[in-house]
Amino acid sequence: MTELDQLLARVDALESEQAIRVCMNRYMDLCDHLNPETPLEELGNLFTENARWEGKGARYAKSFGGYEGRQAIVDMLAKYTALPAHFTLNVHYLSSEVIKVEGDKAFGSWNMIQVSSFSAGGSHLNSARLSVSFLRENGVWRMAHFETENRFSRPVSDWNNDAALPVPK
Repeated sequence: MTELDQLLARVDALESEQAIRVCMNRYMDLCDHLNPETPLEELGNLFTENARWEGKGARYAKSFGGYEGRQAIVDMLAKYTALPAHFTLNVHYLSSEVIKVEGDKAFGSWNMIQVSSFSAGGSHLNSARLSVSFLRENGVWRMAHFETENRFSRPVSDWNNDAALPVPK
């Protein structure tokens, strides 16, 4: 491999990492706004045609199960968009990112915190470990295998409160 080939491979890996970040960010942003206006086709296009989405560990395997194929994943997520929308507040925070690119395949892992309030009442704090395999298809990075494994979960009081913010005067 020439020095130019090595540089091109390094640039491709860096651009691929960024594209993978954008894919994950868009997925989380769409999941933060699941409602009847959610663009489900766009959400589905973040996954390969034969993707797998699964909850891992005792709690998430029981709660979420697993789904094979893009349409099954979209159908599962669409359940959260029916009126009234499942979430009145849903925010995902990702940290501890690791992305490894090898040609047209990649693997990423993140720690996730999710804060949610529900239209049925109540709020919840969750943490999970995300392990995601990606494939590059026709120049586009998509999720091929999405795994979420619960680290902790607990109900909490409402997230949003009308109390004045404590600011210096």
